[in-house]
Amino acid sequence: MEIKASAKFIRMSPRKVRLVADLIRGMDLGAAENQLKFIVKGACEPISKLLNSCVANAVNNFKLKRENLFIKTITVDGGSVLKRWQPKAFGRATPIRKRSSHILIVLGDRTGATPEAVKKADKKESAIAEPQVVESLKVFSKQKDKEEKVTDKKTDKGKGQRDKDTRQSKGFLKKIFNRKTG
Repeated sequence: MEIKASAKFIRMSPRKVRLVADLIRGMDLGAAENQLKFIVKGACEPISKLLNSCVANAVNNFKLKRENLFIKTITVDGGSVLKRWQPKAFGRATPIRKRSSHILIVLGDRTGATPEAVKKADKKESAIAEPQVVESLKVFSKQKDKEEKVTDKKTDKGKGQRDKDTRQSKGFLKKIFNRKTG
């Protein structure tokens, strides 16, 4: 089950908000709240308010327990940009971009409750969860493992040659040239 809450037009740069969002992604609710209390960043306040709102949605609307909740996803997107001008020397002016952020938090439930199960719980019926089928582990013979090792050695290249995957990806260029390009 997913519980969503969003905050839009937060007057803070998405890049700065993402620093805090990356720290709490995937954490349990209690650990995330504790982490947000002790981080010294301005983005902690709007994220903690939004997290409390999302928890209130889960508890009041879906009758879920706080202890079972965790942060499934947290995304920070860019919002509208206010364009201003700053005067400089010799009659010049430089642009200032006052950025805003849209934050979306999705909480997950560790027990795996579904909306149907929540409705049944509201009607005070006891819902028994169906057992999940667990796939059995595949057992490989020693001979197959040896064959895989032999094929891996053949694909290795010499010392001086680099693989295409080890080269720098587009992320490096994007990181350098993403700011103030237009």
